[in-house]
Order: sequence, then C-alpha cells, then structure tokens
Amino acid sequence: MQSGSALAPVLMVQGTASSVGKSTLTAGLCRLFSRRGIRVAPFKAQNMSNNAAVCSDGGEIGRAQYAQAQAAGVLATVDMNPILLKPQAGAAQVVVRGKVIGAQTAAEYFGRKRRDYWPIVAESLDRLRSTYELVIAEGAGSPAEINLRDRDIANMRVALHAAPECDVVVVADIDRGGAFAALLGTLEWLTPPERILVRGFVLNRFRGDASLLSPAPQLLAERTGVPVLGVVPYLERLGVPEEDAASLEPKSNAAAHVEVAIARLPHLSNFDEFGPLAAEPRVRVVYATSPADLRAPDLVIVPGSKATIPDLRWLHESGLAERIQWLAGHGTPTLGVCGGLQMLGQTVSDPTHIESADAEARALGLLPLSTVLTERKTLRQVHGAARADLEGFWACLAGQVVSGYEIHVGHTPADGLPPLLRLTDRDDGVVRGDVAGTYVHGIFEGPGPRRGLVSALAERRGFAAEHDVGATYDSFDRLADVLEQSLDLAALTVVPIHR
Repeated sequence: MQSGSALAPVLMVQGTASSVGKSTLTAGLCRLFSRRGIRVAPFKAQNMSNNAAVCSDGGEIGRAQYAQAQAAGVLATVDMNPILLKPQAGAAQVVVRGKVIGAQTAAEYFGRKRRDYWPIVAESLDRLRSTYELVIAEGAGSPAEINLRDRDIANMRVALHAAPECDVVVVADIDRGGAFAALLGTLEWLTPPERILVRGFVLNRFRGDASLLSPAPQLLAERTGVPVLGVVPYLERLGVPEEDAASLEPKSNAAAHVEVAIARLPHLSNFDEFGPLAAEPRVRVVYATSPADLRAPDLVIVPGSKATIPDLRWLHESGLAERIQWLAGHGTPTLGVCGGLQMLGQTVSDPTHIESADAEARALGLLPLSTVLTERKTLRQVHGAARADLEGFWACLAGQVVSGYEIHVGHTPADGLPPLLRLTDRDDGVVRGDVAGTYVHGIFEGPGPRRGLVSALAERRGFAAEHDVGATYDSFDRLADVLEQSLDLAALTVVPIHR
C-alpha cells in the first residue's frame, strides 16, 4: 500500500486514433518499470473488445489488460478494466468489474455512461493507485473525438481525475502516415487544463532510419511546446496479444511451410489466442472470409464468437461452411474453439434470445453435438492435459500439459463421446477422426501443445518444423528493451524513473 493517504502517480498512454499501438506500448512500459523494481499496474477504464480473459477470481477483463498485468508481473484484477463492452448482434454485452450486467444499445449505454459508470471507473483507479507505486493507464481511441467528449470516461477524464499526479503521452502510428498532423490536431482539440498534462509525443511503428525524420520532430515540439519522447521501430512478429480485429491485417510469410486458416467471423472473439501460432517462424495464419481463402490449408480453425447463430448464418451464406465441410471430409484437420465447438455440431439453439433474435440454427454437422445457449455464463481458468491416448492426427497433442480459460454461454452435452482434454475437474471437448473441438481458450499459447501441433502439420507436408527455441527472454522483455532504447523518459515529471 502507499504510505499515508498518498495515491500513486499515473502515466497515461493516449493515442491519435484506435490501433496506433497503445496496448502494446502500455504492456512494454509495464515490463520496463517492473524491471526497475517499481510495483506497477495497468488500467483501462473502458475497453470495447471481444478478446477477454478470466481473472483468478472468476471475473473477466479485456485480454490486453490481462496481458499487461502479466508484463507487470502482477495478478490481474477486475479493477484493471472495470468496464468491458463486448459487441454482439445489435448491441453490446456490458461487463462491470468482471460480471455481465446485461446487453445495451449504444444509446442506452451512452445515457448511463457518466452517471452510472464513471464512479465505478474512478473507484477502481483509486484502488489501484492506493495499492501500487505506479499505474500505467491506457486510453481508448482518441481524446480528440469531439462528438464523444461530453461522455468520454476513458481518456482525459481519467487524466484529470489523477491530476496533478498524471503525465499523458500521446502516441501516433507513423507507419500509416499523417502522424505529425494527427499529433498536432489532437493537442489542438484539448482544453487548456488537458494540454498541461501532455508531457510528450511518441512516434510508433517507424520503419527505417529515424534520423531521416528531422526536422519534423523538432518543428512539432517548437509548435506545441511538447517534446517528441522518441521513435519506436516497427517490430515484426512481436507476439504480444492484440486487442481487436483491426490488427488482423494479412501478413506474408514467404518461408512458411504450414498454413493455418481461421474463419474471420463477423463477431470473432478471443482471436488473440492464435497469435503464438502466427509467431512460429514457418507458420502462416490466414483469416478467411471467403472460400477462396481456404484453398489448401493444413489446419482449419473455427474460433470463438460473440454471436454464434448470426455467425453460423454468415458461414453458410459466405460459402465458408460448405468449404470447411469439404476440407474436413477430405482429411484436413479441423478444430473448433468455444463458439467454434458449438458451430461444428449439429444445431445451436438460443430459446431465450441471449445473443440474437434467432432461436435456432443448423450447424456444420462435423461433430455429434447440439448446443443450447443459456443465461448462465461460464468464466473460469482451467488446467489439465490433452488425453494421453489420442489417436490419428490429434495424437500430436497426446499428454501435453494445457492451461487456459473458459468464457462462454451455452451447454453442449458430450456424453459418451471421446474427449480432447482431461482437465483437473472434468473432461472437455470432443474428438472424432481429424475433427476436434474444445471450450478451452489458450491451448496453443503453451509451447508444448503449439510445437506438437506445428510439428505434426509440417511433417504432413514433408518438412521438419522449426521453432524459436533460442529466445532467452519473452516478448514483453523484448518490447521493454526497445522502449528503453527508444524513449527519453526523463521528460516525464511524475513517474518514478528509478527506484
């Protein structure tokens, strides 16, 4: 705890737009300050994402904040992301301090935002500040969204609440162009009390020689009075979990021996769990939106969904369902995870319309399962191992230790069917030939199951798999090393630079 009544300072990472790298930089700063011996915690007031993780107490928060807590070396708590919005058909599921309170339209949520939700945000932030020595807060979108300023609870309202013990850093993605104009424009739209808190700019994702940017950083500093703290290089295959689907851009890998195709569902959720697969040196991950994207993949994955029945309808209408069925019928290994498990069955029913207006949908018919969506949401961390006597393709996982989490609605009886996993308290999933399904997210984040899978897929192609086994530090350390070299943190005023 902080001594006396003092609250810890806040370093806030805001951005000129969504997807400029705020989440990644926040994670890197968490690891950087943690390595300096400072007790640090991440925070994001409001997160809109279908990528979520389960804390040890059973509450769910945004996956990015969970990863940032890992980077900081602390246990993730619901205070680190008190408001989580999970988009679904026609509305968003609202999660407050880890628990679902219902679905709301944008108008309904905006109407309650500052009255009902801001006090919760402030209380969570103050609790973290009373427990840790530094809080690194991540903004949402941009603080200069002038149509949203009167109901913004995730950007400058957080900074002003923590003032004067708050430094704001504004990040721009220079790889997309227009970074200097975006930084200047963002600052111009802030009020004078807000501008005072902005202590620096960061140019993120730069490819090439940073000296070639001169004199632009100096001119920006002269114009605004705010220094450019540094230029962060573009980092390939970093392996840090992504926050939202805007990051799922095609990434070429000419040296790939193995192609993994993942259905890019309209309500795709928890796709970040496949990031470690994409980081394997000889693996190309393709997010498929049409049958043309599924030419000859080595593995097909139907991932999680926030709206299972509408996404099932989309699979059939897009032609992906028929192509996945054909591939599975001709020996292509196929895996369903969470909502994907439900979609690989025979039917999915939603009698009380929890996720959409549809009561039932025909599934893909690849597993002998039927699912009924229920109001009760399953949230838990899980541990165990893949079944030791697995046969066929999925024998590549046999006996491998797994850990992950469940985060779903619905009940899928699998009585008498061979499971995929033996967890500490029950069996999970189903295997039938080369088709398998599980409710457990995060299986392939562990090196054992991931390398077993990649090796088996490569051998089918006649190659020996290559794994990045020489790394002596993880992605967060790599990121922190880059930030140490790239950023001049001495310009910050309230952050403890050294212990």
